[in-house]
Amino acid sequence: MDRRLFLNQSTRVALTAALLPAVACQTTTDKPAADAAAGGSVTPEPAGSGAADNFELHELTIADLQDRMAKGTDTARSLTEKYLARIKALNEAGPMLRAVIETNPDALTIADGLDQERKAGKVRGPLHGIPVLIKDNIDSGDQMMTTAGASALAGHKAKQDAFILKKLRAAGAVLLGKTNLSEWANFRSSHSVSGWSSRGRQSRNPYALDRSTSGSSSGSGAAAAANLCAVAIGTETDGSVVSPASCNGLVGLKPTVGLLSRSGIIPISSTQDTAGPMARTVRDAALLLGALQGPDPADPARLPIPAGTPSDYATFLKADALKGQRLGVEKAHLNGPPAVAALLKEAIAALKAQGATIVEIELNKLVNPLGEAEFDVLLYEFKEGVNKYLSTAGAGVKNLTDVIAYNKEHAAEAMPFFGQETLIRSEATDGLGNPKYKAAVQKTVTGARQAIDGLLKKHQLAAIVGVTTGPAWCIDWVNGDYSTGVDFSSPAAMAGYPHLTVPMGQVLGLPVGLSFVGPAYQEGRLLALGYAYEQATHKRMAPKFLPTVTV
Repeated sequence: MDRRLFLNQSTRVALTAALLPAVACQTTTDKPAADAAAGGSVTPEPAGSGAADNFELHELTIADLQDRMAKGTDTARSLTEKYLARIKALNEAGPMLRAVIETNPDALTIADGLDQERKAGKVRGPLHGIPVLIKDNIDSGDQMMTTAGASALAGHKAKQDAFILKKLRAAGAVLLGKTNLSEWANFRSSHSVSGWSSRGRQSRNPYALDRSTSGSSSGSGAAAAANLCAVAIGTETDGSVVSPASCNGLVGLKPTVGLLSRSGIIPISSTQDTAGPMARTVRDAALLLGALQGPDPADPARLPIPAGTPSDYATFLKADALKGQRLGVEKAHLNGPPAVAALLKEAIAALKAQGATIVEIELNKLVNPLGEAEFDVLLYEFKEGVNKYLSTAGAGVKNLTDVIAYNKEHAAEAMPFFGQETLIRSEATDGLGNPKYKAAVQKTVTGARQAIDGLLKKHQLAAIVGVTTGPAWCIDWVNGDYSTGVDFSSPAAMAGYPHLTVPMGQVLGLPVGLSFVGPAYQEGRLLALGYAYEQATHKRMAPKFLPTVTV
């Protein structure tokens, strides 16, 4: 959940002009309590040098890794060993990314079994033997914990895999471990710090270590960007896949709500929640999406999967997919922070060069007034969903009341920097039968869908594009997160529609993504458009683990 959604609109306007990523973050290292809670000083030591990355699997795609296994250069076991060594070198040492909250003690055993299958002539598909990291709010019925980053859930081990993890295992992936996240998927406090959890501590952005990874899929973003895995899985309610993907130079896809099962995932909102792939290329995101999807009778999604939904999204990927397409561009983003607006204008030129027609539209103006109602939806649904999850999880806390009490009793550990006012507000709600809740759901879902569908129809658009989010902001344990001027996650989030982000360039070394938003179950179309843009521009640049922004 991108908590910046809930910043007061006037505050966001004031911050936009003042808080640009042109200077180093203001940090302090003389607070022992803060250092202990974060597991180290704010300025990482040793810091990244920016030297060339000599990792053997550096920036390799799923196809590259499959080629290495097919030729015998690597096995699933050797790939897993190399990524585990990479995690050890960069996660708790070196730049101390803290992107991975726990590695899987069964990873090598899983890899060995998949190698035996390959030797016997069985290859399950493109993910066979591919090491994958998943977010720590996704149940795994193994030796690893599922905690949503919260110390209140420390020690909790799920009874069985989440539905999407069953799909992932069936596809032949190696579950490498779990990623850190913004605690409770960033639905704990209005002054939260993205990427911080009481269990995993502070995740750091591999492009500039004093900058935010964004939230809540912060660890998945940092891990995939830093080549700690082949691909990763995040979850989103509003911005939690696409924003960390944008800030970490990745491709991220928030699918249509209902395409991927939510069973076995610690929830925020039954209306908006979904898992989604995070990868370094559009093709890898498409391959991961295809492996994860499938109908789940236990997930009563509000957007049921239509017949004929594709299983192989790689078939959509054509380099000329932009030719003859009409795209709407969010007009407000053309007048955003100058450096970011310049990237968008450059992207528009590239889209036009590939044969697309661009039409200026104003989607945010239609959707922004729905923000307060959206927050009401999430407050009501979080309590309902978390109580249902905890009632059968076998964890030490049995409901949201217990979580709040635990945090109060262990405040030094659980709340050293920010509180739990959002949890308290959610606990105060009185059930999904409340007319206020029902009205809020109707307002947000209907309003957002009408806005997107109306613009698509009026201008005969294939998709709507804009800036995913501004460059990563400073990690600030005093004031919490702040906006860097641009956000585009809410329209698709409220509508339950798909949203793809693709690297668009950098501002002083900080990545910024280009968004493609479309109607329900048009993931194939968005991936095609994003792929054509990616192939024409090649804007992804690997991180250099610099200590701060360099002018």
